[in-house]
Amino acid sequence: MLLDELVTTADAVASTRSRLAKVDALAALLGRLDTDEIAIAVGYLVGKPRQGRVGIGWRGLSAAMGDPADAPSITIAEVDSALDRLAATSGAGSSGERARELRELTARATAREQRFLGGVLLGEMRTGALEGVLTDAIARAADRPNAVVRRAAMLSGDLGETARLALTGSEADLESVGLVVGRPVLPMLAATAPSVSAALETTGEASVEYKLDGARIQVHRLGDDVRVFTRNLADVTHRLPEVVEVVRRLPVRDVILDGETLSLDEDGAPRPFQETMSRFGADAARETLLHPWFFDVLHIDGRDLLDEPLSMRLAELERIAGAHRIPGEVTADAEVAERVARDALAAGQEGVVVKAIGSPYAAGRRGSSWIKVKPVHTYDLVVLACEWGSGRREGWLSNLHLGALDPAGEFGEPGDFVMVGKTFKGLTDEVLRWQTEYFPQIEVRRTANTVWVAPTTVVEIAIDGVQRSSRYPGGIALRFARVKHYRDDKRPDDADSIQTLRALLPSG
Repeated sequence: MLLDELVTTADAVASTRSRLAKVDALAALLGRLDTDEIAIAVGYLVGKPRQGRVGIGWRGLSAAMGDPADAPSITIAEVDSALDRLAATSGAGSSGERARELRELTARATAREQRFLGGVLLGEMRTGALEGVLTDAIARAADRPNAVVRRAAMLSGDLGETARLALTGSEADLESVGLVVGRPVLPMLAATAPSVSAALETTGEASVEYKLDGARIQVHRLGDDVRVFTRNLADVTHRLPEVVEVVRRLPVRDVILDGETLSLDEDGAPRPFQETMSRFGADAARETLLHPWFFDVLHIDGRDLLDEPLSMRLAELERIAGAHRIPGEVTADAEVAERVARDALAAGQEGVVVKAIGSPYAAGRRGSSWIKVKPVHTYDLVVLACEWGSGRREGWLSNLHLGALDPAGEFGEPGDFVMVGKTFKGLTDEVLRWQTEYFPQIEVRRTANTVWVAPTTVVEIAIDGVQRSSRYPGGIALRFARVKHYRDDKRPDDADSIQTLRALLPSG
């Protein structure tokens, strides 16, 4: 199949808001693919080529992008072969060879194929083909039950191979996909609730556990071989030797554990989140140690526990890794649950996760069995600029640049605004239309992608906190910012200050 057909489908998916239309378009594409193209095409659609990241950054890609081809000619298989060569090229003189290979690839691509390849190589696909939609399309194209396809994808952690198996194998082949120690599975996810009491009303009796301000890990042990994976299933074993040693000492032969890792200070309190993430992302071990804490176990010594109730899994976890369990209590009493939440916050953690005690482990799913509860902080900030959207938001001003007031002039002139982050979260279609009409009226300058505006518009932003950042002049960045609503009742000098936001930084 020509790459152009894949790009045409991706464009169609991005241009519609209808889930049914997305599924129809993707299912039709899947049905036309050759067997050896299926996994490759699915990987491209979700921005995860089978070779992983091939070491091409934005600068290298920009330098390689020459004049596009006039007509489509390159096939999906030819792109896959080119990525194989890029991934295999290393050592002395490799940069020149990689640049040549990339130029040859992009020279054969049309303008829209070049844009698509750029998204694939940089992991920035914005087709709207979320994995859940694509999973439904696979089930449609293969005429298999959605639940069977979804479970196979969750347990294999590979949507492309799941698609190949669904389209070329039998339903029994799909049903036979199970846990394999050493092969990561998609993690179970939590919904949200405004309070611990509200969460407990949904779950009933639950394990109320600290929500650590750390990095999610999934650890597999097969004999003495231990592998550590991120929530996105990347293998980071070489970065976390201290976690490997902890799991090697556990009284089991084979195990799959779900948990988090974080850095602690001398008093045993969590270090700031960015310190954990900096250490977590390092390719070589540093002096700062990361401590593992586990909250679930999916497999022990040949026995899968996914479908067992949480109560049984916690009992097994206590037996094999009690010293490394995340703190928590099992209760149906709202007062007890609220106390655990207060204790978690006092210990410097994010909040709690309330987990129904009878629930199975739903890999890759976000349901009502696990519910996270974190304090929500809202602040009034000022819009400094707005970026043009992409995908279904193309033609609308979307991503907001947010500034906090600097009344003392600590980071510039007194009364200026200091940028502290960006967000496009929480924007309804109505708000997007309003932004697109209004911000050009107060425009002060623009670039190709951004309209800079007079700092006069106040917007209420919800955040999960702040973290230290060298990216912005105030030394902080917002965490998980989302728009609550615009505050036309407030003036710019009513906005929250950079000093107020900096006060949210953990001490130390």
